[in-house]
Amino acid sequence: MYFQDESRFGLFTKNGKALTARGVKPICPFQQVFQSTYLFGAFSPITGDKLLLELPHCNADWFQIFLDHLSNLHPNEYKIVVLDNGAFHHAKKLKIPENISLLFLPPYSPELNPAEKMWARYKRTFTNRLHKSLEQLSIFIEEVVKNTSKDTVISTCAYSYIFERLFWTN
Repeated sequence: MYFQDESRFGLFTKNGKALTARGVKPICPFQQVFQSTYLFGAFSPITGDKLLLELPHCNADWFQIFLDHLSNLHPNEYKIVVLDNGAFHHAKKLKIPENISLLFLPPYSPELNPAEKMWARYKRTFTNRLHKSLEQLSIFIEEVVKNTSKDTVISTCAYSYIFERLFWTN
């Protein structure tokens, strides 16, 4: 089982909190540049496996590329992919690989998707950082993703409702 979502990462600096002496305003690097890239991710709270792809756009064509890559990750494994109701997730032109089934969350319920917690974790590492170009941003994203362990994925994504019926017997 994988939980899938997409998130935008850009050159616009995300300012966060900083610790300073009382009355001293924190100084942080800042730029207001509206260029971005998208990170498509799928995370397994059971095995800790993950697939993250940085892609230039967020639409059905790029989602198809992501699904094809996910299908090739452990190709003999049948994957149930839980995801939100993004319009392009329902595109008629999508060709869902044979080893993948899509399971959609109820509308307007991002709190049920553990992938959202992974984005929050990743975005915290971007706080108060300045990336001069999309290439620099891509290098930083690659480093952050590479340093995400299976244990981190499991501890972040292991929502209790996922495991409630896992060991059910009748």
